Amino acid sequence: MELLNTLGVTIDMAVEAHELLRGEAGIEIPGVKVIKDKKENYEITKVEILNEQGAAHLQKPIGNYVTIDAPVLRSQNRTAQKEIMLALANILKTMLTINDERPILIVGLGNWHATPDALGPKVVDNIFVTRHLFNLKHEALSKGFKNVAAISPGVLGITGIETVEIVQGIVEKINPSFVIAVDALAAANVERICSSIQIADTGINPGSGIGNQRPGLNREVLGIPVIAIGCPTVVNAAIIAKNTLEMFLDKFSSSKQFYQFLKARQAGIITLVREVLEPFTNNLTVTPKEIDFLLLNLAKVIAGGITMAVHENVQPENVEIYLN
Repeated sequence: MELLNTLGVTIDMAVEAHELLRGEAGIEIPGVKVIKDKKENYEITKVEILNEQGAAHLQKPIGNYVTIDAPVLRSQNRTAQKEIMLALANILKTMLTINDERPILIVGLGNWHATPDALGPKVVDNIFVTRHLFNLKHEALSKGFKNVAAISPGVLGITGIETVEIVQGIVEKINPSFVIAVDALAAANVERICSSIQIADTGINPGSGIGNQRPGLNREVLGIPVIAIGCPTVVNAAIIAKNTLEMFLDKFSSSKQFYQFLKARQAGIITLVREVLEPFTNNLTVTPKEIDFLLLNLAKVIAGGITMAVHENVQPENVEIYLN
């Protein structure tokens, strides 16, 4: 954690921030509660930040952060993917209070021209939207469907408008009961790329994982609850350097003299890492070459989970009918 802070790298996922801190301290983190639930195809970890002390340690707002870790997401196992859709739907249901009189707004954050940042727009592409049908009082709608709208607002470099300004305008116009915002994250562990989904009830800061400090989408800004869903699609090069350094030190830990020699020069190694990354201001990120395929799988799983969470009539056996 010290190395990442020195290099100015932000940890997007609460579970990773907790793992890093707990590993360094060797004790539980004050103000933070963690619960794990292991299933056959995935593991759910709930990190609850209870107070300001916990928020300061993890550098995240007080609230609930639930992570689904599922390496099977990187495969074509449709049965397992539906299991994860259902798990995501059940987690969302515990965080949502659906008002039948007001719409639900899904916001797909990110840049549709850059594949690793296109998760939000691709999820919106697959979302089953119904607001236009509700406005027309369409006869095909029954009690099992809710009023859902979706938008991909793009990024500042494309629109010239801050994402939060676009979303605020829509919120004022359609008066949704809550917002579900979907965005790509940056991982602290390459194994989590396109295989972990984080759901948080604290909102989101678009682009924070790659160093872009955009205004946040949260209850304080929008005046309504904001549920954030994110998945890592990139990893910072500084983290790869950190992991390599740690593995190198572990490899020689049995040789006490050489290990102490390396540890004594760790500060110098960190300086070298910073110099290597300097041309990119420590924002060099890496993504798998098969990211296009991985992102399509992931977008359908997230869209399916959201659709099942908000529409009672959509179940695992028929969810594919409602995904575009």
